Amino acid sequence: MSAKDNTVIAGPRRSNLPPPPPALPDPALFVPDDAQCARYCEEFAMLKNVVEHSYMVADVATFLAERAVDKGMDVDVPTVRASALLHDLAKTYCIRHGGYHNQLGGAWVAELTGNPIIASGVTHHVYWPFALDLEPYFTPLAVLYADKRVNHNRLVSVEDRFKDLIVRYGIPLKLQDSINETKRQALELEQLLCDTLEVDLNACDFNSGRLV
Repeated sequence: MSAKDNTVIAGPRRSNLPPPPPALPDPALFVPDDAQCARYCEEFAMLKNVVEHSYMVADVATFLAERAVDKGMDVDVPTVRASALLHDLAKTYCIRHGGYHNQLGGAWVAELTGNPIIASGVTHHVYWPFALDLEPYFTPLAVLYADKRVNHNRLVSVEDRFKDLIVRYGIPLKLQDSINETKRQALELEQLLCDTLEVDLNACDFNSGRLV
């Protein structure tokens, strides 16, 4: 892992936490569509591979949101998709200049959209510091899980995603506890989503909902 891009290390301290983000979207809030999100990506000079990753994460998150609606949950699909498309908005900047891309990206998205629900998915896509509760916080949890299923532009298991993080960034043993805590949370969230949405998420291609 480069000294600049330290955002893969999660498991943040739980003291002095901010309050959780707003639970449900306000219908009056602005939700950017795919075209507007693409303009934001261009405006912030996102690397091509980061954009490709973001679109694949958005496909996974959109599948989860549509499945949730089918199951009667109060989920706004465009809000979830926009948050996923923008989750790495600050990634390129932080690779080049340092900083935490989830925190900076969340601030940027909040300013761009004025939508705290979309921004919460960006801010919390690395690690969720609150109780896992899909009913009020579906958007950030869907974005977090979707990000853990996409390695670059390839669909992978949660286990394989974290193996790659450790190998690719050369994370030393003393920091791997944080990675393992993030993986534990992702696997717990995966089981919660499987149970709630009544689908095996490890047997789905996320584009058409077909089992693979």
